[in-house]
Amino acid sequence: MQMKQYLYDYDIFPKVFLVSRPAVITVRALGAHAEFKPDMKYTVWVRESALSEDRRYPGTGGCREYTAVPDGNGDIVIETDFPREGMYHVQLVREGESKRFLELRVYALEADMAGRYPFRGDLHMHTCRSDGRESPAAVAANYRRWGYDFTVISDHRRYYPSLEGRQAFGIGTDDESPVTDMLVVQGEEIHLPLNDAHYVNFGGKWSINALVEPNANTDDAGSDPSVRSLCGECPEPMSREAYEAMIRERAEKVPLELEWEYESVHAAGGLAIFPHPYWLTSTMQLSESFLRFVYENMPFDAFEVLGGENYYQHNGFQTAFYYEEKARGFDPPVVGSADSHGSTPFNRNSLICSTLCFSEKNRTAELIDAIKNKYSVALDTISPEYRLVGDFRFVKYGSFLIEEYFPLHDLRCESEGIFMKNYALGTPEETSRAEAVLRTMKGQTQALLKKYFDI
Repeated sequence: MQMKQYLYDYDIFPKVFLVSRPAVITVRALGAHAEFKPDMKYTVWVRESALSEDRRYPGTGGCREYTAVPDGNGDIVIETDFPREGMYHVQLVREGESKRFLELRVYALEADMAGRYPFRGDLHMHTCRSDGRESPAAVAANYRRWGYDFTVISDHRRYYPSLEGRQAFGIGTDDESPVTDMLVVQGEEIHLPLNDAHYVNFGGKWSINALVEPNANTDDAGSDPSVRSLCGECPEPMSREAYEAMIRERAEKVPLELEWEYESVHAAGGLAIFPHPYWLTSTMQLSESFLRFVYENMPFDAFEVLGGENYYQHNGFQTAFYYEEKARGFDPPVVGSADSHGSTPFNRNSLICSTLCFSEKNRTAELIDAIKNKYSVALDTISPEYRLVGDFRFVKYGSFLIEEYFPLHDLRCESEGIFMKNYALGTPEETSRAEAVLRTMKGQTQALLKKYFDI
């Protein structure tokens, strides 16, 4: 999202508050061209966006008025509070004038959002280890450059590439890296016998594909637990014959073979995602009747309502399906994922959609918990006219963040992504230089959260 002009000239912080709690808002001029005159009084209007102005509907009461003069730092500071969740306009009027010369925006949230911060990421991506273009490290660095806080490497039939992506940046089992706040989550896209439906294991501590032999993970990387699990511990694999016998026996009681994958992802501590239901391979990859059967039985944690194709039937139909089923009472958590097979602008689908997750931390367990509890919304960026899919409450909040917060966040991520790539893939001299820069950059996006979110 292109940054608005006023964000170049003025800063307002914090930007996000909790309702019915005292709030202190600071407006700061960013340069002499925008500075407030020290001897001038300013009128500050705080208007509730969802309410019409009194001049249109007298008695609405959606505006609070304050008088302020610049403080010792040259800032305009006011104390207020916010009665309801939603966006508020902070408008400034110079002394002796009647029209505002500046309008900035802030947002208030209900108490359940206390401690929940916005992280943008993707839950379904591929690398050159299956059918993608770039290495796991390059994919992670490129997506940090585009402003992502987290991503998963979910290669087809393979778990080890996600471990490779984590190792490139020293990400430990606690999800901490010494050089970046970008999180690479372990995962895979699951393809098992007797099941044509694809499935994503986001954050599971071991591979589900590698539980059935033979498998591509073992063919590529061997059978040692260190290449099929996060911590070196995982269940022993079974033969294909034993797996098929088990599934056929279960089928007499459990109508969906997906149930075993669902249970297995949960046993590994992961998030089970049902991806791209309206993916066309001339006809639908999954029959629509089967899609509805899966959806209504819901052997998944999150529905990939936005995916990585640019034809209308894909995301358009998935969105319409989601809202129709929501009206019928089926209301799963939603995510948006690019299903990326290339992480540069030469892949027109590389930035097609993503997920905004409202989580306590940018850590795998917290992200999974937030999504399972429906604190997420899917973001469509197939064109400059973005759209959001999910609960209306988070659609409104997400729109505010896309326009008022993430442009500032993404500026910091861009340079970090460049140095991440040098760190992981450069010459020894480039790696050493990049490490020094990254260590100074680490924590900058966390500092933004502290500055802009009083929650």
